[in-house]
Amino acid sequence: MTGSIAAVGASVIVVGEAGAANAQQNTETHTRTSGTVYTGDVIQGRKVVSRVDVADLEPGKKHLLYFQGVQMPGGQQWYVSVIVAKGIRPGKRFTLTSGVHGDEISSIRTVQTVMDQLDPVQMSGTVMAVLDVARPAVESMQRRWPNSGRGAGLIDMNREWPGDENGASATSRHAGLLFNRLLRPNSDLAIDFHTGTTGLEIAAFNIGDRSRPDVKAMMDLYPIGQMWDNAAYPGVLHNAFVDVGIPCFTTEIGAARILDREMIALFVEGTMNVLKHYGVVSGPIGRTATDAGAFIGNNAFPIIATEAGLVEFLVKLDDEVKAGQKIAVQRNMFGEVVAEYTTAVDGKMAGCRSDATSDPGNVLAFILFSQPGPAGQHGSAHADSESSYPE
Repeated sequence: MTGSIAAVGASVIVVGEAGAANAQQNTETHTRTSGTVYTGDVIQGRKVVSRVDVADLEPGKKHLLYFQGVQMPGGQQWYVSVIVAKGIRPGKRFTLTSGVHGDEISSIRTVQTVMDQLDPVQMSGTVMAVLDVARPAVESMQRRWPNSGRGAGLIDMNREWPGDENGASATSRHAGLLFNRLLRPNSDLAIDFHTGTTGLEIAAFNIGDRSRPDVKAMMDLYPIGQMWDNAAYPGVLHNAFVDVGIPCFTTEIGAARILDREMIALFVEGTMNVLKHYGVVSGPIGRTATDAGAFIGNNAFPIIATEAGLVEFLVKLDDEVKAGQKIAVQRNMFGEVVAEYTTAVDGKMAGCRSDATSDPGNVLAFILFSQPGPAGQHGSAHADSESSYPE
């Protein structure tokens, strides 16, 4: 059946000069392997591109572009907002990504604020911001990409990288287009910005494999209180970068669906520190993880709801907790205590449920802790499921 459909599709002849021009343009778009490709479209004054090569772009300027992503069910494309600040001198090429989850708004504002502070005339190298990676999820203010496969479904885009331009879902194809034609070709180093998800608030922390020198150096330049030394698992964007030799880690900037100004400021300061460290911009390094007394853990212990009901926390984010300490109680609608929750590890409160009620099986909290192991080993046994992992 698939072969028959392909044969029929191949027999269609485009009629008319405009159709022929579009067909030629599409062929060029899909066959060029280098150089920036402009589709000829302009949206709200911004040129549309289907491939970016920052070497093509004029130095000393900021370039605002729309990247042409995957098609919608109706045949139009999803467009991703891209800002490229290109310095007047050669240097490192940084990529800052946000909006991989659609409800993570502080991540987007953090990247916007960093880009606002850059003056390409004073810069070396390039900083590229890709602001709304999972555009349909951003439009609907939800974590996952709404997918119309076998009926309506939701796909977590941060389980799809590096994607596949011919993949089995629009999400996979979108990831493949972005990674192959925008992210990978223009990055020497990268940072992927996130927040907690709807219903689960998290502390300010970074996640990355600290055995990699550039990853450790970048993570430690943020004035925040927690560092998770963890490579995560296949499918997340920062690992797709790392797998092709581009150092990358993930920031976590508080709660979803809001703009947390205080926390955004910490991550803007840290990102500017990173750009200064690598010579992209000049100026003194600000506060770092050392100044914040950052706690470094290599694992996360989740607290899972065993009952349904109202949840009351007895500790706050960033609090130190000890094994056996009670961290929450749960009550039914009569106000009776139906469950009490304790931690089995010493560590720091890194995440807690922000919705006041919970079904059984939900993650109520997770505690960052340090688990001894062989040199270079990073624990993830307690936090490797989608239900408990914050990215």
